[in-house]
Amino acid sequence: MAAQKKAPAKAGAKPRKAASARKRLTPRGAANGPEPSAMPLDPRGAELAGLTAAVEAAGGAALGAYRDPQGNAPVLVAALPRERVEPTPFQRDLSPTHAKRLAAKIAETGAFLDPIIAVQAEGGGFWTPNGRHRLAASKVLGQRSITALVSPNPELAFRILALNTEKAHNLRDRALEAIRMARALAARDAKAHESAFGAQLEAPELLTLGIVYEREGRFAGGAYGSLLRKVDRFTSDALAKSLTQREGLAARLLEIDVEVKRVVKALEARGMKSPYLRNYVVARINPVRFERVKPGEKSKTPIAAALTKMLAAAKKFDLASVRDRDVALVAAASGE
Repeated sequence: MAAQKKAPAKAGAKPRKAASARKRLTPRGAANGPEPSAMPLDPRGAELAGLTAAVEAAGGAALGAYRDPQGNAPVLVAALPRERVEPTPFQRDLSPTHAKRLAAKIAETGAFLDPIIAVQAEGGGFWTPNGRHRLAASKVLGQRSITALVSPNPELAFRILALNTEKAHNLRDRALEAIRMARALAARDAKAHESAFGAQLEAPELLTLGIVYEREGRFAGGAYGSLLRKVDRFTSDALAKSLTQREGLAARLLEIDVEVKRVVKALEARGMKSPYLRNYVVARINPVRFERVKPGEKSKTPIAAALTKMLAAAKKFDLASVRDRDVALVAAASGE
């Protein structure tokens, strides 16, 4: 077969950068900030004496101090009485669900490892512009104290948007982290049961999806969430063995997705244009979609059996049974 010629580039078009060049992180000019040896500070020195006094007056304790590695500004590391810290009054509303879940994870870890950021509040006490849910979680856990990085710069209280730019973990990130952790745990102790690491790995479906994302980075894992949350479970097998079994589950899930893409393409050819087509098709072939399970419980259907039924349903999907109004209902349920 003769090699196909590449289409000529459009006039004036900019050449594409190589993928490696796009991903490369280039330092901004000369190095900045203090050397590590210059970062330690005395909490009672001239720059922080007033702030240290305010912390102690509030019933807290200065634990240390340092110069910020980026701006060179002094920062006090302190233990504050939890009841003397409040979120800034102009922050977004608290999510009780997120705070309770965070408290549960902190309790599972057995350590509060992420200090909040704090500044002196108007009229006494302290504000946190970044740490509202950690503060609420510490209340749920009954902590007397909370660790904080306290800045002497009160203007930091108004930098909420700037302080909350860290990328949240999406499903792909979490799944990839889970499978990498599982492999590291298996290498450390091949005989340990998978179910023994529930706290570290968070959810069993993340392991299966992690393998899928390693093979297909653009996989739409969210569409399969309703199924996997019901049928995927931690096993009592040794972690090394369970990961081998999950390789097979991931392969079957990718096989199903090939059929789902085929059905979606056929529906689009019939004139159906909706970003929810994939979700609709997956919902239609989900063998446990009508099965009600209580929070924290799983379906009685084993995951291997569910995936086998799902693949069969995808292969015999009836295109003629799909109506525009059905897809519209899926869009409405998805929060469009």
